[in-house]
Amino acid sequence: MNCFSYYRSMNVQLPELREVFGSREVRWNEQDDCVMVDCGLKDDLVLGDPSAPRLVLWGGKLRPVPSKPTDLPFFDLMSFPGKLRAGFGAIGIRPPPPGHEESIEEFVRRNLGDEVFERLMEPFCSGVYAGDPSKLSMKAAFGKVWKLEQNGGSIIGGTIKAIQEQNRGHRDPHLPKPKGQTVGSFRKGLAMLPNAISARLGSKVKLSWKLSSIKMDGGRYTLIYETAEGLVFVQTRSIVMTVPSHVASSLLCSLSTAAADALSRFHYPPVAAVSISYPKEAIRKECLIDGELKGFGQLHPRSQGVETLGTIYSSSLFPNRAPHGRVLLLNFIGGATNPGILSKSENELVETVNRDLRKMLIKPNAEDPLVLGVRVWPQAIPQFLIGHLDHLEAAKDALRDGGFQGLFLGGNYVSGVALGRCVEGAYESAEEVSKFLSEYMYK
Repeated sequence: MNCFSYYRSMNVQLPELREVFGSREVRWNEQDDCVMVDCGLKDDLVLGDPSAPRLVLWGGKLRPVPSKPTDLPFFDLMSFPGKLRAGFGAIGIRPPPPGHEESIEEFVRRNLGDEVFERLMEPFCSGVYAGDPSKLSMKAAFGKVWKLEQNGGSIIGGTIKAIQEQNRGHRDPHLPKPKGQTVGSFRKGLAMLPNAISARLGSKVKLSWKLSSIKMDGGRYTLIYETAEGLVFVQTRSIVMTVPSHVASSLLCSLSTAAADALSRFHYPPVAAVSISYPKEAIRKECLIDGELKGFGQLHPRSQGVETLGTIYSSSLFPNRAPHGRVLLLNFIGGATNPGILSKSENELVETVNRDLRKMLIKPNAEDPLVLGVRVWPQAIPQFLIGHLDHLEAAKDALRDGGFQGLFLGGNYVSGVALGRCVEGAYESAEEVSKFLSEYMYK
């Protein structure tokens, strides 16, 4: 989930307001660009300002996160001793890795110190996973960062190696070139992407077909769907399951109890997305830059006394997301440390978010917000807990050992929760299927 540039895409706007208030935004990568160009959406791409500030609530104040090395000496989110500890740890002056799989909290405290964890990484984990960093696996949840230490002996050493390898690569010249690390969406919101993909695929896309069971006989799978026209039977050599792991577990229990058991071990906490709008004059003066609300958004560490995980400044990131004189804010609440949101009504969720925002962003006496949408996911984001990769490998091994060739597991619990990683995972799955079918033809 992306709670500003890194929050997961969630579509909560009411249909009749979508043209005015727009939709989501996601971190952009090269394979996202490939999909966009292939679907004919290159001219509809909109990118956020890479220099827009990202904020963290600390000590009752929204404080900017450093966006470039020259910001490091001056930002006030961390103390001078905390910055020194982080710097020494980043170059390798820190305790060595332990002999077990580390949680995110263990990894960050060991490498970069307590302040980086408490003021940066803990809210970042809330933003991406809505998770508990004391239980999330560093290797599984942030594998690229974990590999930096493994490959380079330290975070800085690994970063230098990674940059060198990246510079050897080749980027397709036909793809857009963002001016920095930013987020992307489309002129009328992210809904344009699946709609464009659907238009390209035409009648191959089936809607409102519910897969009820899978059977296998003689190397072929039979998928039984419940549709408006009755049961439909589809035979195939290969299946890619991108449903949530608990749904995959239910569907596979008749084929492989071992695979089903492994897939049942992943946890999905609840998350609610609350889209609200305020008049621009409701924003506190100290939060404005040149008279405007600018930035990606804000994150809230659990220690700071607010329930809301974070807020995306939707109307600041992209054009035409809100009418003149208003701001659109997308807020997330819930997660692994606050499953109690399931007992709250939509009005109570709005009241909680509104109350939280008045502590740091919105004037206490401002008018009530316009509520555009509230969406609750009872099982929202897979948690990449310690042991996640072992459970995933156990599920894949069980399918392979059971003779279920051509049945592939995909989706965000496999590839990662960010949209970019899901796109990359889809390319990887397509390559696996292509290789399997090519080999099958010659058997």
